[in-house]
Amino acid sequence: MNTQLSNSIPTYESVVRTGAIQDVNLKMKRKRGACASGGLSTLPCGMGKMVDDPNSKLKKPSWLKVELPKPGSVNIVRTSLDKYNVRTVCEAAACPNARECYYKGTAAFMIMGSYCTRKCNFCNVQFGKPDTLDPDEPRQLAQTAKDLNLKHLVVTSVTRDDLPDGGASHFAEVVRQVNKLVDPPPAVELLIPDLQGDWDSLQVILDAGPEVLNHNVETVPRLYSTVRPQAIYERSLELLHEVKLRVPDMITKSGFMLGLGETEEEVLALMDDLRDVGCDCLTIGQYLRPSLKHLPIVEYIHPDVFDRYKEIGLEKGFRSVASGPFVRSSYMAGDFYNEALAGKVRDKALARVLV
Repeated sequence: MNTQLSNSIPTYESVVRTGAIQDVNLKMKRKRGACASGGLSTLPCGMGKMVDDPNSKLKKPSWLKVELPKPGSVNIVRTSLDKYNVRTVCEAAACPNARECYYKGTAAFMIMGSYCTRKCNFCNVQFGKPDTLDPDEPRQLAQTAKDLNLKHLVVTSVTRDDLPDGGASHFAEVVRQVNKLVDPPPAVELLIPDLQGDWDSLQVILDAGPEVLNHNVETVPRLYSTVRPQAIYERSLELLHEVKLRVPDMITKSGFMLGLGETEEEVLALMDDLRDVGCDCLTIGQYLRPSLKHLPIVEYIHPDVFDRYKEIGLEKGFRSVASGPFVRSSYMAGDFYNEALAGKVRDKALARVLV
């Protein structure tokens, strides 16, 4: 593998200076890609913000009526977030899983501002002119992880097509700061955009050494033109494949939503595509419409179907599968990382026996 980076890859300092100066619209006309902050990870399918369409014949089923996290469990985290001016996806989305994740030392953070350069039809993240990068954000996030004594740290972002490297160096700096300031450092899981197919920028992230590299495919390929018109299904698969080619031992992860009109045959084919590029971990959740301006829900998927997809995923060779109506990319990420590690150990032991 050639690990030499192209001379065109900007330094972290130059990316921060560039900020939001570039013409986003021009950049988007030149290249198309996939959003990092997808429906399984952040605000888009906001758990506490689902909107019922009064004109829809679909009624919210009983299994979607859950208790939101108690304020006390979130306030402990809120103190550190305010102190360092960082944001968790968990709190912003009023996630009912937040209390359980916080208790187990897991939290998910969103970096690089509030505005996304993509406008997916399922996603509630704001579209608009991106914020200027804060060069101190990686250190602040690392300090928050230290104060909260996190064991597993999930970091995602809005998509930043305006930046020369798509924000790769900012992701990498987060990993470096966490490893520098937190002792012992937590496992770092990065949920990244597709970087518009710039694999030199991907290498910048991989060189920083995150424990898990996550990139969501979000839905079946037939629905991309409706759900993610700026995204390319094959490119997302290629990114996951590139990770395995460059760092074979790195754990990779992806996820998708159900309830948008996909068929079971398409879901199983999607699983196969992910396994073909070596994807280790899988998350499957229910699409929840964040507003009447977003795509309508075609179907509420019964929990038994999610359970069956989990069993099928494990049979297909995924090391860990989280599948349920409220599952998101960061759901119990630490537990599933440990499952994936255990699976890797088993695979290596089996390989030695077979040799």
